[in-house]
Amino acid sequence: MYKGVFSATVTLFDSTGEIDYKANGRHIENLIKGGIKGFLFLGSIGEFYNLNPGEKRAFIDFVVDKVAGRVPVLIGTAGTDIREVIELSLYAEQSGADAVVIIQPYYMTLNETRAYAFYAQIARALTINIFLYNFPDRTGFSLPPSLIARLAREFDNIIGIKDTVDSISHTRQIIEAVRPVRPDFLVFSGFDEYLLQNMMFKGDGVISGLPNLVPELFASLTAAIEDNDLAIIKRLSGKLSGLMALYTKTDSFISAIKVAVSIRLPDICTDLREPGCDLDKKEKQEIIAYVEQVMSQES
Repeated sequence: MYKGVFSATVTLFDSTGEIDYKANGRHIENLIKGGIKGFLFLGSIGEFYNLNPGEKRAFIDFVVDKVAGRVPVLIGTAGTDIREVIELSLYAEQSGADAVVIIQPYYMTLNETRAYAFYAQIARALTINIFLYNFPDRTGFSLPPSLIARLAREFDNIIGIKDTVDSISHTRQIIEAVRPVRPDFLVFSGFDEYLLQNMMFKGDGVISGLPNLVPELFASLTAAIEDNDLAIIKRLSGKLSGLMALYTKTDSFISAIKVAVSIRLPDICTDLREPGCDLDKKEKQEIIAYVEQVMSQES
């Protein structure tokens, strides 16, 4: 059920800053047709931090209904108040989501003891499947493989992790630590370009941002890895490598991803909510030209 490429999906707003449900619905349909294996809504790239609790609940209801069980729906329920995290996770479960994805508090840096206590309290309060979310660039603390293995061993509903660490060695160490105590524990990388390495190390895929714009590339690359087709792996990995520059071409990688999505959905609004940084017309044109250049290359 949880295997392959999941889209950490952008949240599209209209020109007034309200959630554009029509545009989000079209985007969801495009991604499913493109071959993605699941969604993460309200993650970092989904601007969860810019939505109020009522908007999150309404959006959860919408995406669960729209996906309609065709692929798994993961919901980010991050927050700095553990009670709000639990409440939103319970709501996601009641709405029919398949799992929640929870990053540790992102303002107050935890240590290993406090991180364990945070996730243990949440796991005891929920029955829905839980993915840990390790993103030390945003939290100041990286979950150690030994802690991940302990949580996996002690709590059946903690079923996996999104490891957004720019080191495949860290992800490999998680796999090596957790599989002896929990063979079914799922390990996803959070960086798109680690799809190949993750699967080589017997991980489960990626939950990442670039599938928003090129779901077919990821579907084809996953199939080529499974078929051990080195020629296709080389060609598609080259395109993926080129697209990784979108994360650093602008001050806001979320803006860059949204602008790139507009190639497929040309009438969408690509704005972020304040205080997010939007791109000017020239920057948008440069992003679109760059994506088209990368995708047109033969190798």
